[in-house]
Amino acid sequence: MAPDTRNRLGFAVKIVGKPGLKSHDTRRWQSKPHLRVSLEYIDHILDYLAETDIRMYRMASDLAPYVTKADLPDQHQQIEEAADDLRRVGERASTLGIRLSIHPSQYIVLNTPDERVLDTAVRTFASQADILDGMGLGPEHKIITHVGGLYNDRPLALQRFAERYERLPDNVRARLIVENDDRLFPVEDVLWLHEQTGIPVVYDWLHHIALNSGDIDPVEAARRCLQTWPADQRPKIHFSTVAGSLPKGKAAPHADYIDPEDIIPLLQALSDHDFDVMLEAKHKDLALLQLRVHLAEAGLSDRFW
Repeated sequence: MAPDTRNRLGFAVKIVGKPGLKSHDTRRWQSKPHLRVSLEYIDHILDYLAETDIRMYRMASDLAPYVTKADLPDQHQQIEEAADDLRRVGERASTLGIRLSIHPSQYIVLNTPDERVLDTAVRTFASQADILDGMGLGPEHKIITHVGGLYNDRPLALQRFAERYERLPDNVRARLIVENDDRLFPVEDVLWLHEQTGIPVVYDWLHHIALNSGDIDPVEAARRCLQTWPADQRPKIHFSTVAGSLPKGKAAPHADYIDPEDIIPLLQALSDHDFDVMLEAKHKDLALLQLRVHLAEAGLSDRFW
């Protein structure tokens, strides 16, 4: 089995460096898309990750197409039907030392006052946890979410998230982590949620730069988030460089690549912590490979895979 003593760098979903690799089955429901097809694509992605020595990858959120769609019952049994493929692909990822994760779309909102939206969110989280469980992956392989909406009442919105989190199935709570965002819920809010529920916090550097209502130093914010993780799980953070300037009240746009002058000082300041880094750059794997060169120049290549 591949060693995993070094920290990982990862990227999300789309492969840029090898055209033709698909992330998931995107066919419309009329064509009966299936998780088994998505897993075939993931198998090819694992080949590429092994070739490039990349050891962290965020899978597409729609691996099992329409699996929670109420009016498409024929799609509801995909996870059970793909059990053998899930186990095989999961074993391969584990052998390669690849950490996998899933980040549901912005429409999956746990703190919503709308019961229909809530039902969709709970069923989505449950299906994604079942996929990771079916792959035989440990609790470090996470599902990432945001707090959700303000709904004109920040304290109530946070309290509603905490209460809903406590009612989630055990296998979902074992994997779900919450991320600070760039418009509504800063680091202070997600740390409060951790205090209430124990949910680990994934620190997003760019989001904190964009929304830092408490003037918490970025390094201190990172430390506080890293400390929310269980001792037996390696934390992860998200990192991206802004494209252009930060817009007020809007999502911070990601640049094509990672600016080494942004990330290297943070990594150096956090040299006493072990954590993986999910890069959120538009050029995906190419941005990761370029960053490796900068890390080597800064003497950090031994620390990262």
